[in-house]
Amino acid sequence: MTSFKKTAVGAAFAVTALAGALVTASPASAATYGNECGSGYAVVNSAPIGSTGTVYLTYSSATGRNCVVAKRNSAGSAVLVEAGLSIYPAGTHWAAYDGGYYTSYAGPIYLSAAGKCVDWMGRISGTEGGKRKTNCG
Repeated sequence: MTSFKKTAVGAAFAVTALAGALVTASPASAATYGNECGSGYAVVNSAPIGSTGTVYLTYSSATGRNCVVAKRNSAGSAVLVEAGLSIYPAGTHWAAYDGGYYTSYAGPIYLSAAGKCVDWMGRISGTEGGKRKTNCG
């Protein structure tokens, strides 16, 4: 085999191996709700926080309160994680807020909003997710 053919075969093998590694690479694990708000709270809405986590809006029919938790996809060294919850419209301040340098999640934060729409958000290292004027009632 000529030197050129050996190089071409070696390069083709390297590309095939790399493609196989990319196909079998596992995706980043997404955050999952783990009952951080307590028993009786069920997830009623969620939103991604970029590719770094998820913000969860939960509700307890027993207490009539909403709860928000902003969770990182995976725990690590402390970064700024924030959670906010207000009756719509939130305005310039969140009625319920938690923020700080956390390794896993911010919250839980609670708010009674019976018969009202809510604004809620989660933020991780400056990337925000959440929704406005949702879960009315």
